[in-house]
Amino acid sequence: MQIFNTLSGRKEEFKPIEPQLIRIYVCGPTVYDHSHIGHGRTYVIYDVLERYLRYKGYDVVKTINITDIDDKMIKRAGELDIKVKQLAEIIISSFIEDLYNLNILLPEFMPRATHHIEDMIKLIEKLVEKGYAYEADGDVYFSVDKYKEYGELSKQSLQDLIAGQRIKPSDKKKNPLDFVLWKKRKSGEPFWKSPWGEGRPGWHIECSAMSMKLLGETFDIHGGGEDLIFPHHENEKAQSEAATGKQFARYWMHCGLVTINKEEMSKSKGNIISLKEILNKYDSDTLRILYLSTHYRSQLEFSWKRLENAKNLVDKMKNTYKRIKEIVAREEMEASYSNEDLETVYNYRKRILNALEDDLNTALASSEFMSFIRWVNRYLEREKREEKIIKEIITLFREVFYIFGLRMRREESKPELSKNLIETLIEVRRRLRDKKDYENADYIREELMKFGIILEDIGNETKYYYR
Repeated sequence: MQIFNTLSGRKEEFKPIEPQLIRIYVCGPTVYDHSHIGHGRTYVIYDVLERYLRYKGYDVVKTINITDIDDKMIKRAGELDIKVKQLAEIIISSFIEDLYNLNILLPEFMPRATHHIEDMIKLIEKLVEKGYAYEADGDVYFSVDKYKEYGELSKQSLQDLIAGQRIKPSDKKKNPLDFVLWKKRKSGEPFWKSPWGEGRPGWHIECSAMSMKLLGETFDIHGGGEDLIFPHHENEKAQSEAATGKQFARYWMHCGLVTINKEEMSKSKGNIISLKEILNKYDSDTLRILYLSTHYRSQLEFSWKRLENAKNLVDKMKNTYKRIKEIVAREEMEASYSNEDLETVYNYRKRILNALEDDLNTALASSEFMSFIRWVNRYLEREKREEKIIKEIITLFREVFYIFGLRMRREESKPELSKNLIETLIEVRRRLRDKKDYENADYIREELMKFGIILEDIGNETKYYYR
């Protein structure tokens, strides 16, 4: 299998460190708000990578971290007038639910940053001892001048980085590019004790400490969105390799962003679409096919029209598969078979797998699968169908469904509740909670869940969304 390695800037033959075991680390969410469709694309792409590697016979250990302490979380918790820990619990639950609803294989490890503070402190201590980091009035910084390969991942020199990046001035830093490993405590913020005083870790050190703790000092694949190449992954690589003297990750894979009207999603632009909004209107198969219709390294331009097109493709897949199963259930089939037809099915499998072997080219694999489906429908129009051919067709369908992560089941329609009724029930529940009648308040929550409606209490406000 060929994988494009961001570090080398070219496709390379993938060779795992261990013959049958592949260790993957994917940068997970900072849990200050619900996941959007850009996050969803990243997790689906690495899910398909894991599924394909498992299909090939490898064991895979995937880790997705949770950043549950960060400036954005502190700010968001303050806006909601709740504790950072409470915000984390709400959004972590929402994130796991999103993974489940997207049919993503749950990772073997999902470490939280706040559970690995001691590991981070030990790593920072090692960097200080080796001269790669320095303390300045309770803060600790990594010295990029000491790490000669800094900029290797993002293909930038120190001079270019200083000239081209918006770097906050600081009289504590020796170099404007030096990045924080440990932050001195500020009033009202969560903190932990350390050799440099009370404070909390910087963002970059979290992933280095957690990945090396769970996957080893060198592992196979480090993944994430392309927006993480600099500074996050550049800094991860620098501090990890400075601490160990070993290569951190063998292959760096980066997924293109999801754009809307050619613009990156952001709160300031007001163009963020949450996963929950999409999955309330479309099934996970549709969203996954949309994601897989573009090569993972390219940006994906989102539109509702493209989502509808993806839905039409999924309908064709489902209808064809249903048609095959109905034929199997009701008809006697020929025992003899055509070698030419058998070869056609085998060739489609080969073309689909060849596309995936070439840097996980799901766009080409999807196109080949749709071509296969058109051939299948022509085959099914014949007067006689052959048992051997039908079995091979079904096998290829199931293989692709697994690799692409498609459930391929028809959703049962659920009775819908009106917005007014839902809001009325939420108000009744609020009044019951005010009276400390938690038993009946919980009963309303549980009954709403039967309609696929999830309630989320944030401070004094209750929001709802559909599973």
